[in-house]
Amino acid sequence: MLVAACVWLGLMVFVAVFAPWIAPYGYAEQDLLLRLQPPSFAGGPPGHWLGTDHLGRDVFSRAIYSIRISMAVAFFGALIGAVVGTSLGALAAHRRGLVEEIVMGLVDVQAALPFLIFALLVIAFFGNDLFLFVLVVGFQGWERYARLARGLVLDAKTRGYAAAARSMGLPLWRVYFVHIGPNIAGAMAVQFTLNLPETIILEAGLSFLGLGIQPPLTSLGLMLNDSRNYILLHWWLPAVPGALIFITALSMSLIGDGLRDWLDRSQR
Repeated sequence: MLVAACVWLGLMVFVAVFAPWIAPYGYAEQDLLLRLQPPSFAGGPPGHWLGTDHLGRDVFSRAIYSIRISMAVAFFGALIGAVVGTSLGALAAHRRGLVEEIVMGLVDVQAALPFLIFALLVIAFFGNDLFLFVLVVGFQGWERYARLARGLVLDAKTRGYAAAARSMGLPLWRVYFVHIGPNIAGAMAVQFTLNLPETIILEAGLSFLGLGIQPPLTSLGLMLNDSRNYILLHWWLPAVPGALIFITALSMSLIGDGLRDWLDRSQR
């Protein structure tokens, strides 16, 4: 299962990178004479492998471009959360005292704040564009990185190698980036891989509610939103993006679990 998950995720990354060369049509290209056509294998037109939507747009091409945007939003959103959370957690562990109390207080507030309400407030005040949406997605989950980084850095500071590096007169940045950083990178990487599926599902959910990616762009969640009125009669419209979201999120979760087991020496 882990090998299959790696193959699938590698395929999704390949599709995301080379989407303009893989898609046979443009994601916004319309043909109203071919609207709501079934897939080719179900009796539809031969040029549309996964059928067409209510505007005659090729579902396969839209899925290719949707993978590209959804993967990019999920990756960069999770990366923003990882960088912000890890930095604040390390800062809290280093400074202690009032700084630690402030950071951990923000962590508790973030953990108790319903993220959907926060996303609604931000989009209502500042509007909705792709860059802001990535920042909003990145804001979700940073507190997990902060808690984990704080604990790992506090533990690393009690180890002999960190004290020895400090006693040798090495600058503080070198102690953290060269000595402590590599020793906590494995755990942070596992947390990143475990957070990715939540991020891609979050993007899909917000886009489905109309709070995420906006037309003329497309994403997997937006494809689900467009298909909600055609679920009963035109099954391929929600089935394609739904299956892509499910399999991709499951593959990311399996890879995260596998990476955690591989880095755990007791499991080996």
